[in-house]
This record gives sequence, structure tokens and C-alpha cells, in this order.
Amino acid sequence: MGRHDQDSWDLASSVGTTATLVAAGRAMATAAPNALIDDPFAAPLVRAVGIDFFTAMVDGRLDVAAMSALDPARAEAMINGMAVRTRFFDDCVLAATAAGIRQVVILASGLDARAYRLAWPEDTVVFELDQPEVIAFKSSTLAALGAEPTADRRAIAVDLRDDWPKALRDNGFDAGARTAWLAEGLLIYLPPDAQDQLFDRITALSAPGSTITTEYVPGIVDLDEERARAASAPLREHGLDIDMPSLVYTGPRTPVPDYLRSAGWQVTAAPRDELFTRYGRPLPEDGDAGDPLGEIVYISAEFDAELSSETPPATAH
Repeated sequence: MGRHDQDSWDLASSVGTTATLVAAGRAMATAAPNALIDDPFAAPLVRAVGIDFFTAMVDGRLDVAAMSALDPARAEAMINGMAVRTRFFDDCVLAATAAGIRQVVILASGLDARAYRLAWPEDTVVFELDQPEVIAFKSSTLAALGAEPTADRRAIAVDLRDDWPKALRDNGFDAGARTAWLAEGLLIYLPPDAQDQLFDRITALSAPGSTITTEYVPGIVDLDEERARAASAPLREHGLDIDMPSLVYTGPRTPVPDYLRSAGWQVTAAPRDELFTRYGRPLPEDGDAGDPLGEIVYISAEFDAELSSETPPATAH
């Protein structure tokens, strides 16, 4: 079933399933030799969701190569890709707090456990926003595990299509203080106009010196749905039916770097291969050939209102 305006999900359905997939990837990356990341909560959270495919992955009962047409090299690239992505977001938010920011907002937080696993400076407040069922599940599961947040975690059950800025303010968010925003693995699940609205709202809530970390997937503009379904065929063969083309929004949208620059953000864009090199991971042999959504540009930006432009950026076609 495709997306619609009022759809919702838990961590075993629709978009929520992809959050569990990502957590499984973090668990595999944590267990890998010379690991770039350490997420001790990823595997137990995945097991608690209860999707057998993902549980088998993190427990070693399913060869991860099954996710990549039984190609070990591609399987390694996928695990490295998740490690690199996670480390990039970790490094950006920790750099922001090292620079004195004490207010962090994680949008569509899914099974993200940064509020529990990172070494936050004292007095850091971490706001997590997601669907009510997602927030309730993660909070109760981590509590049952005996996990304690390493920051002042404020979990907010709200749909990003609703008035989430009000929900933030109602939970103590201070728009006059600098904020570190994280929007990881989110934008492709938003319609193009909703992506623009998200950044407009973030900008309106951001004091000068605030930061944002996100990513841009150019391939979403002209996604070949047949090819995308073929890329996930190995998953279906092993009992997991994720139809990615039905979950994402394709078609023309404004490139993220352009939109942020027009709104007053100083943007640094790093292609995926640049991050692989930065973190000492071998580049995938076939580039992005096996995944229509594999071409990712990672974005970090700092807000400077004086740089904003009255001219909106052009939409990509």
C-alpha cells in the first residue's frame, strides 16, 4: 500500500520497518571488526520489534550477504555505509555540543539511541520526535533494558505533519538558544513541499549559530521504481517484503543544499565516497550501481540569518 496524508506506523509496518532496518544495520556495524560506531542498544531494540528477518540478521542466523544478492563485497559496503552515516551524524552533533550548543532535536528519531549512547556535555537536552507508537515502544523497551539517558531526554510523540514546533515549545524548547538539528534518513519519506516546509520551520526556530545535519538523495527525483524493487528482491526472497518505491516520495524537489543556502545556512556537502575515505573505509567497487537510492550527499550546515536570500532556489527536475 502506498503512502497517504494521514498514514501512521509502528516499527514493524510501513516507514517504521525501514527504521528497524537501519537499526539492524547499526547493530551489524557495531559488531564489525574495527567498528566505527558503538551502539549497544541497536541489537536489543531490533530483537524487541520482533521481525524475524532482522532478528536473524543481528543474531547471526542470517548471512547479511542475503541482503545484497549474495554478494559479500556489496554486503560489506552496505554495513560500511551505515557505519559511515552513523559516525557522520555522531561527529556533527558532538562537534555542535563541543562548541557550546546544549539543545539537540532529533526529527523522526525511530530507534536512534543517541540520547543513551553518546557522551553528552552536562545540561544537554535531547528532544526526540516521532510517531506516538514509535516513541512509546522505544521508551518502554529501553527502560526495560535498564538503559538510562546520558542527557535530559525529552521524547515527544508527534507526527511531523502536525504542529511539531508547538509540541517542541510545550516541552521546553527555547527558540532563542542555539540548536543542533538532526534529520537522518527522513527526507525521502516526505513529499517535496513537506521537505521545504520542514526546513522553513527549522529555520524559524533556529537562533544564529544553530546547526543542522541531514542528507540529500539526488536519485529520489527520477527514481526508477522497477530498478528499486529489483534492488530489494533479495529481501523478499528471505521473507521481508519492503516495497521502497511505495514508501518514498519521488519527483521534482529542491536540492537540499540550495534550499538551505537560500534560507541563510552555510552549507558543507560531502558525497558518500568522500566520507568513506574520511573514515578509512574502502570504496564500494561498483559505486551506486546496485542501489538507485545509494547516491547520498551528506549535509552539515550552520545558520547565519544574514545570508538568507529572498529568491527561492530552483526545483530539481
